[in-house]
Amino acid sequence: MIASFRPTALPRAIRSYVCHAPGTFIWLGLLFGTSVIMHQLTPDILEHVLQRRSTNIHNLLISPGRVLLTSALWLDGGGWPLYFVVFNIFHVPAERWLGTRRWLTVMGIAHIGATYLSEGVLALAIHTDAAPRSAVNTLDVGVSYALAGVAAVLTYRVPWRPLRYVYAAGVLFFYTAPLFDNLTFTDIGHLAAALLGLACYPLTRSRNSPQAATPNTS
Repeated sequence: MIASFRPTALPRAIRSYVCHAPGTFIWLGLLFGTSVIMHQLTPDILEHVLQRRSTNIHNLLISPGRVLLTSALWLDGGGWPLYFVVFNIFHVPAERWLGTRRWLTVMGIAHIGATYLSEGVLALAIHTDAAPRSAVNTLDVGVSYALAGVAAVLTYRVPWRPLRYVYAAGVLFFYTAPLFDNLTFTDIGHLAAALLGLACYPLTRSRNSPQAATPNTS
């Protein structure tokens, strides 16, 4: 017997899906808003707006807290629909598994740690004249460091250990390969973020039991 279609079933399923990863969808909503704003601004004004929110060396010295937060609310490359798909692939399962607070912790560690490490490398390059002085104002906004960290920490969600190693190797290869082709400080940041995500294993230990399959926000 074929079950009859209930018009309310799909909205309820969508609501349940969103409510089990509230942080991800709030973030996507904010990114959608800033993406709309970006398309309304002229190139000169947009560059000024993004520079004010960039986690470059200059801004990190003046107002680190502000730029570390606001830089993650603007997209740099790729449209919002692409990030909607990517967030659902990585952030949604990570938040449902870890809970919102631990998911935020992993993202914070990856985003902040990779930012300071990559900008530190850039500062060293400037100090040794391997990069121009103007690089202190390099534009650096986006969500990719947090994404790399979350993609990496999902290694510990893979139930079968051999497949877990394959997944981890794939993540590391994805972020290591660019280092050998036109190396940039952001490439270093992406690899650092992935390694920091792998280092977040202690945050996942209590989530690897059968009970951990139940989403929560602890």
